[in-house]
Amino acid sequence: MAVLRASPLPPQPLPSSSSSSTPQSQRSPRGSITSAALSRTGPHPPLLKTGCRGGAKKILLAGGGRLPCLPTKQEVGAVGGAEEERYLAREAGWGVRRMGRIGEEMRRVALVQAEAFHVPVALFNDFFFDFFKAEVLAALIYKLRNSPPDRYACLVAEEADELLQLQSQAPFEKIIGVVDCTVQDEGDILRNLQGVQEYFYVSGIAVLPSFRRRKVGTALLKACEVLALEWRQRFMALRAYEDDSSARGLYAKAGYRVVSRDPGWVTWVGRRRRVLMIKDLPVHDF
Repeated sequence: MAVLRASPLPPQPLPSSSSSSTPQSQRSPRGSITSAALSRTGPHPPLLKTGCRGGAKKILLAGGGRLPCLPTKQEVGAVGGAEEERYLAREAGWGVRRMGRIGEEMRRVALVQAEAFHVPVALFNDFFFDFFKAEVLAALIYKLRNSPPDRYACLVAEEADELLQLQSQAPFEKIIGVVDCTVQDEGDILRNLQGVQEYFYVSGIAVLPSFRRRKVGTALLKACEVLALEWRQRFMALRAYEDDSSARGLYAKAGYRVVSRDPGWVTWVGRRRRVLMIKDLPVHDF
């Protein structure tokens, strides 16, 4: 029986903050960080019907539960805002910037993450993929609407060649990598950190299959560090699967170290064991 897995990026309200970011800087040479740095898964029951106010679709489940309203075209466009054009970091020809809050770009981001995290099924895979992508887009819109700009950001990687950007009729199609950055205060992670009440959490790293092993992930991690420094954070944290040696090697090379692991019993219920990795950042003068 076909199984639809839930989005790996569930929407969660984020705490507010009064801290401000540092001024934007000029683009840096390739392979460097800009100077601004220095200043769940499970099967769903069968679908019954749809219906939601304002034309958005809400899925009603057989058990009486509901999934969030899937965004309409009007809702995607209404998130609104000017595109963030500066690159936080460059690496191997890729530039990483904050995602522009425009409809087509957000849809592209949802596509990249869906390509990375969707688990194929035997029957009706195209249908389930499209539905999964819509869930990812809905979660993205929710976080953008409910998070202060210094508590959540979605970063995108693209070709940094300005000539190619000018020649492209659809610049958003150049996006080939994505990562989510969030300020969090989860107790399970804080107990591994000293002297802080929050931390910079990296999640949802996704790169299109045809662009993997081309240093896109390295560029994304560099940009995350730049943003963490701009937001005056002391620690960066992320989780990786214990058996994913490739990802763990990438994070270790970027300066992350393992500080804890999921308990062994998680494998008894069919879940993959994860490790928590953290990276210390320079102490700031507040």
